[in-house]
Amino acid sequence: MSKRAIILAGGKGTRLRPYTVVLPKPLMPIGQYPILEVIIRQLSRAGFDHVTLAVNHQAEIIKAFFQDGQKWGIKIDYSLEENPLGTMGPLKLIKELPKNFLVMNGDILTNLDFSAFFDRHVVSGKIFTISSMLRKHKIDYGVLETNPNQMLIGMKEKPEVEYQVSMGIYMLSNKILDHIPENTPFGFDSLMLRLLEIDESVAVTPFTGYWLDIGRPDDYEKAIDEFERVGEKFING
Repeated sequence: MSKRAIILAGGKGTRLRPYTVVLPKPLMPIGQYPILEVIIRQLSRAGFDHVTLAVNHQAEIIKAFFQDGQKWGIKIDYSLEENPLGTMGPLKLIKELPKNFLVMNGDILTNLDFSAFFDRHVVSGKIFTISSMLRKHKIDYGVLETNPNQMLIGMKEKPEVEYQVSMGIYMLSNKILDHIPENTPFGFDSLMLRLLEIDESVAVTPFTGYWLDIGRPDDYEKAIDEFERVGEKFING
């Protein structure tokens, strides 16, 4: 089965300044590779044969680096946003999208099995599937529990909260395009709220492996350390 992916690579990377003043965020190095090259290598190994890079900020630098994808044995082309369109808006610019396709951010370090994620979505027949991660957040305060009269009825000292978060990796049916406006900034959150309003079912697939979004300096440094330690598991499985 032919596999198509759209990688969102048009952001300005403002949280990673001053690094991204010189380089677009998808070209930030992780070990010897830019993070986006790591993703391209993973998708090629997973059987994807066509990747479209949705670009905007510093697009020419990204195009010059990846060109047509021949170096990685995968077809790469580009969709240029004249104005920033958020995470889902750029999909309306891409012509002839297949029945099912993967969409992901271009700044993610993970060992997710992209091929299996693709296939599970196709079998499910859902319009949208989110790959999710369980995150834990420790609250550094004593949390007070009160009744309506503001009297203390309980207390939790520095509790840990668990929640599911989107990994920024999705599988979509091309039917989703009917719910995305043209030439309008439209994000993942806006699309999810729209689908919830019309009672359209969205699948959430929990993932228990490794995942890191390098959008913040602290997480970028973690990714560098992790890649130096076990980089081959991301490149060669």
